[in-house]
Amino acid sequence: MRLADLSERSGVSPATIKYYLREGLLPPGRLINTTQAEYDESHLRRLRLVRAMIQIGRIPVATVREVLAHVDDDSLGLTIRLGAALWVLPHPGEPAPDAADDPDDPSLDVARKRVDDLLARLGWTTAREVGDLSPAHRALVSTLATLDRLGHPLDADDMLPYARSMEQAATYDLDRMETLPTPAEQTEYAVTAAVLFEPVLLNLRRLAQSEESARRYGL
Repeated sequence: MRLADLSERSGVSPATIKYYLREGLLPPGRLINTTQAEYDESHLRRLRLVRAMIQIGRIPVATVREVLAHVDDDSLGLTIRLGAALWVLPHPGEPAPDAADDPDDPSLDVARKRVDDLLARLGWTTAREVGDLSPAHRALVSTLATLDRLGHPLDADDMLPYARSMEQAATYDLDRMETLPTPAEQTEYAVTAAVLFEPVLLNLRRLAQSEESARRYGL
């Protein structure tokens, strides 16, 4: 398809598509002459992913470029490829660089011990080995420390039922991902899930809380 067709099918303006091409967010099309290129379904899929990250995920262009570099890195095994792409994305609960936790705060040590206890009980050996190198691990520790300071501590017993539910969600995520034919498409799916499915899970939880509250306490 030509650029005009790509624009029509995606709903993205030609000017924006050209910008994404210049920024390296969209791979170049196949040149058919000196001024025109041809695009295929992979460009359409990638364009939709870029738009989701930028418009819905509010992710900066530079971060999107870094995510996509990992998505396209055929030298990586699938686990590392997925991890590298997802680590670059924003992680809820991780402090901003200018608002980092005080490393001497005792709440952080308590939170790390609780997370380590939880991971040991779950048998999540990879997560334990990676530890604070993982943005998700750091964000979890920081959030637990904040809850502790606010007087709402969570220990491993409190978190275990939620973590078991997340295990089931992760299994379902990967089962769906494995239906896709290539590692690049599988990694794209994982990024899409992180940007779009996490809000689905959050809002389902809030709807479930509302429903349970109505059952218990009435309207």
